[in-house]
Amino acid sequence: MVSVEVKQVTTAKSKVTIKGTKEGLVFFMDDTCSFEELLTDLREKIEHSHQQILSGPLIRVSLKLGKRYCSPEQQEQLTDIIRQKGNLVIHTIDADVISKEEAFAERLKSTFSIQVHTVRSGQVLEFEGDLLLLGDVNPGGTVRATGNIYILGNLRGYVHAGFKGDTQAIIAAAVMAPTQLRIADVISEPGEEWASSSGGTEFAYLEDGTMLVAKMNYLPRIRPELGERKH
Repeated sequence: MVSVEVKQVTTAKSKVTIKGTKEGLVFFMDDTCSFEELLTDLREKIEHSHQQILSGPLIRVSLKLGKRYCSPEQQEQLTDIIRQKGNLVIHTIDADVISKEEAFAERLKSTFSIQVHTVRSGQVLEFEGDLLLLGDVNPGGTVRATGNIYILGNLRGYVHAGFKGDTQAIIAAAVMAPTQLRIADVISEPGEEWASSSGGTEFAYLEDGTMLVAKMNYLPRIRPELGERKH
């Protein structure tokens, strides 16, 4: 019987994959590695690989960033490396994520519901888009919306804004005394801060994954885009 030694071979995953199409070249960028690793691999591909493809007549290039968000400065770094080959022309840069500004623009297109009644214990209101409730939310009552929630009354129940993942949503109430607030996936269990409220309309919002509460006069500073809604 012949003994065969088997050794495991470790291969590094390519951060940039280049594929040719009838329109030109598509650069698929790994969206799980660091941005520096991506730049390093892209330089390697441009400088040492595909020499027959990366020479000759002009070729259109499309960049696919996947779920990676790249700032304009980072996009410029990527395109500068590709432009080292004079025949490569950047055609499109696509990503499966949107910027904060684009998210706000999408919200402006959403529906806006107005409800006039009190949400009592055991009742559940759920809406697409933003919600303006003219009434109270009693303990045991639940209000959920995919966008912002504005309550012109006493908020003493459970309210969940941005329940499909909108981290830019807010919850505003004339009297903020909830049993629980939730924005996207962040939950706030009220403590002494609710009991010590000085009164006046307040709103809850997320900042760096933490829920904060501020007086309504701070809203233009924290969410200035809300004032751009067209009715």
